[in-house]
Amino acid sequence: LWTGLSADGAVLMPLQAYEWSEKYGWLNDRYGLSWQIMLGKFEEVGQAIAPSLLFGGAQHGRAEEAIRFYTSVFSDSGIDAIHRYGRGGIDPEGSIKHAQFRLNGEAFMAMDSAVEHDYGFTEAISFIVRCKTQDEIDYFWKALSAVPEAEQCGWLKDKFGVSWQVMPSVLPDMLMDPDREKIERVTHAFLQMKKFDIAALQKAYEG
Repeated sequence: LWTGLSADGAVLMPLQAYEWSEKYGWLNDRYGLSWQIMLGKFEEVGQAIAPSLLFGGAQHGRAEEAIRFYTSVFSDSGIDAIHRYGRGGIDPEGSIKHAQFRLNGEAFMAMDSAVEHDYGFTEAISFIVRCKTQDEIDYFWKALSAVPEAEQCGWLKDKFGVSWQVMPSVLPDMLMDPDREKIERVTHAFLQMKKFDIAALQKAYEG
C-alpha cells in the first residue's frame, strides 16, 4: 500500500515505528489525497479504510465538539476512544490527539493540530447521507447545514466547514434510467434545488 500510494506523491511522515504503532506512515498520493497507513488490529476499527478529520487553523480545538455533535445527529453512533494531548507540547493540554467514533455504524477518526497548515476542510471531500424519505432529508438538512451560501444540489457545509451531500436513495436509480428524457428532466429539476425535494424529483421523472 505504501509503495503504491506514495508513487509520485509526497511523504508527510515516513513509514516507520512510532509510539502508537509498530509501523505507521502519512502521505499525499499523486492526486493530493492524504492517507495514513497503520499496522494495527482490524477488530479495533471494524473496517480497513476510515475517514480522518484534521481540525487545524480556525477549526483547531473543535474536534471534540464536532465528535459530540455528529454522534448526536446520527443514529447508531458513539465515541469509541479519545486520546488527549498532555502538557508541554504545541497543542494545548486536553485537546484531541486522536479519537475514534462511529456514525451510522461507520468508523471515523478525528484529531486537533496546532501545527500551521495551509489547508482546511473544503468541498473537495464530502460525506454522502442517503435518505429514504423526505423527513430524513429535512432532518439532516436542518441539523447539519450552517452556511446558506454553500447550499446547492443537495450539498451543504456544517458549522465546522465539513461538506455533506444529503441525497434521496432513489436518485441514483432515476439517473441510471435508460430513458434519456427522464434523466434530463430529473437533472434539470435537481440543478434548481438546494435541499432535495423527493416529490418534485419524482414528478420530473414521471414527466
